[in-house]
Amino acid sequence: MKLFVGLGNPGAKYTGNRHNIGFMAVDRIAADHGFGPWRKGFQGLVSEGRLGSEKVILLKPETFMNLSGQSVGEALRFYKLTPADVTVFHDELDLAPAKVRVKQSGGHAGHNGLRSIHAHIGEAYGRVRLGIGHPGHKDAVASYVLHDFAKSDQDWLDAVLRGVSDGAVALAEGDGPRFLNSVALRTAPPRSSTGMQAAASASKPEPKPKPEPEPDTRNALQRLADRFR
Repeated sequence: MKLFVGLGNPGAKYTGNRHNIGFMAVDRIAADHGFGPWRKGFQGLVSEGRLGSEKVILLKPETFMNLSGQSVGEALRFYKLTPADVTVFHDELDLAPAKVRVKQSGGHAGHNGLRSIHAHIGEAYGRVRLGIGHPGHKDAVASYVLHDFAKSDQDWLDAVLRGVSDGAVALAEGDGPRFLNSVALRTAPPRSSTGMQAAASASKPEPKPKPEPEPDTRNALQRLADRFR
């Protein structure tokens, strides 16, 4: 059994925030993979389902970001899981928008949600770091993460969430590279070689038609004479 945790803040006012991309990720997984309805549990919302051969619990803590560890710790103990069974989806300031990385254990890098989880279950859990970019100055971080994604972000955001959902089975099976490949196929799809060839051929100018020969108006005697000149 695996526990997938999406980080965010509860309530309609936070739904579209950059800080809530973790919630968005597990919501997409639940919708695309036929998980059960969300229900109250462990100071959050819980949905159960399967990803491949793995039973997976999805959790969205409703404790607000800086107390996320309370919810995660409660779920961990209830299901008798280890930190290695937990994967946390969270926003990452140090990655450019649309960049996704996986990481097992390590520091919290100042992220309040991860800091709280560290305090409750330690640091030996997995993370899916979902890049949102940095506002450029540390004093602007709080405002930046608590504001909604811009309209110009919607295309790459949708591609990331689709890729996360596409790769969810691989992630549950512990195959990080295959998971990241699924994301990359959505965020940076390979160019079609046939499409490139078609475009190249379309850009070539068409050959000019050869002029039609002028009709031969000579009589038979003139043609015969011209052959022996």
